[in-house]
Amino acid sequence: MKKKLFTIAGALLLMAFIGGGIYLNSLLPIITGYAAKNLASAVFVSGRQAAEVEALDLNFSLIRYVSNTVDDEHKTVTSRFLWGESTAAYREGYGVTLLRGVNASTWQQQAFPLPPDTAATKPLPRGDSAFSARLEPIAKAFVDDRTYGGHPFAFMVLHNGGVVSERYDKGIGPDTKLLCWSVTKSFVNALVGIMVKDSLLDIHAPISIPEWQGDDRKTITLNDLMQMQSGLEWNEDYGARSDVNIMLHCQQDMGLYALMKPLEYKPGTHWYYSSGSTNIVVRHLRSLFPSDSDFLAYMRQRLFAPLGIRNAVFEPDMSGTPVGSSYLYATASDYARFGQFYLDDGCIGSERILPEGWVGYTRTPASDSKDNYGAFFWLNKGKRLPDCPEDIFWCDGHDGQFIYIIPSEQLVVVILSFSPKPSNEIDRNKLLQDIITTKNKI
Repeated sequence: MKKKLFTIAGALLLMAFIGGGIYLNSLLPIITGYAAKNLASAVFVSGRQAAEVEALDLNFSLIRYVSNTVDDEHKTVTSRFLWGESTAAYREGYGVTLLRGVNASTWQQQAFPLPPDTAATKPLPRGDSAFSARLEPIAKAFVDDRTYGGHPFAFMVLHNGGVVSERYDKGIGPDTKLLCWSVTKSFVNALVGIMVKDSLLDIHAPISIPEWQGDDRKTITLNDLMQMQSGLEWNEDYGARSDVNIMLHCQQDMGLYALMKPLEYKPGTHWYYSSGSTNIVVRHLRSLFPSDSDFLAYMRQRLFAPLGIRNAVFEPDMSGTPVGSSYLYATASDYARFGQFYLDDGCIGSERILPEGWVGYTRTPASDSKDNYGAFFWLNKGKRLPDCPEDIFWCDGHDGQFIYIIPSEQLVVVILSFSPKPSNEIDRNKLLQDIITTKNKI
């Protein structure tokens, strides 16, 4: 009997060992892919030091144990953990792409010519000097002393369209392009709006996606996707082998991966956050243009150029489609321009860029979001920021990137940081409250 029990126990232990090995093997592309992609972009796009990025941005979970090799000559990063390995490669103007199934030199030779960047950037005007002086202690406390939490890289406040506060962490400056993670989704909102204005889209009509035509997914609209109510099955948990991790770190075509998910709820009825939804949208937008180059040229000419955003880097996946859920790099002033654009109802001066009523649509709560979410923008109607005005709406990035738009105060607040939840999250409610209180001091 004892021998039999030992045999069973041994078999169970062996099965657990094998199962654990299989599961760990499935995690290695995510672990090494996250390290390679984010280190390469930080070094080759943002110009940060590799050692600093490893000590801060990559110093968590199993990612901290990854061994990274930065090849400055060939503009690649290769990351290794146990038997796993991933490589990410940089291409001028396109940024970094995590490679799957192709080597770096082959990938780098496939780049199509960049369309011209026609943006004419003028410095942002300076705002009220008295308000600026009152904000100086808050900026210092936030960026230098980290009194509000997190690790801020850049901080900027606009009032009435003028800069009243601007501060950077050591090694970061006005020209540093910084990752904004899911703030990118809000830029996709603008791109959709411009295409609606150009009569290229109807957000309330079912999307013509071939893979959906044989089932109930054929009723999904762009509005459903933008309001995060597509009904498609999705897991946005950032731990382990969630859908978002598999999409970002294992797939060549991220939008295709997301659109292949089955329908779990009736479209338009159930809210849940999905980065996959944004990549489906961008993939669909890209399909309306003859080539990747044409799509990029349209974005540059119709979105970035009017805002005065020059040389923004919107990194693509291996299919050539920009990763609309996550991978835009731009400067603090670029993000401030974008926030002011929405504060000004989608206009640049006297020129209307977004359709009449588009910002109002953007700020309309998705039906099942409990007043917390509009269309690729977050809302404060549900009082997620309890001590701040209800009319705030904002762009929100995964690790502490935010563009706050406060119409009642004529404020735009840009925060670019590394502020992981929940270990070192910024007290944004307190920070915004202090900015508003300082503004209204007599």
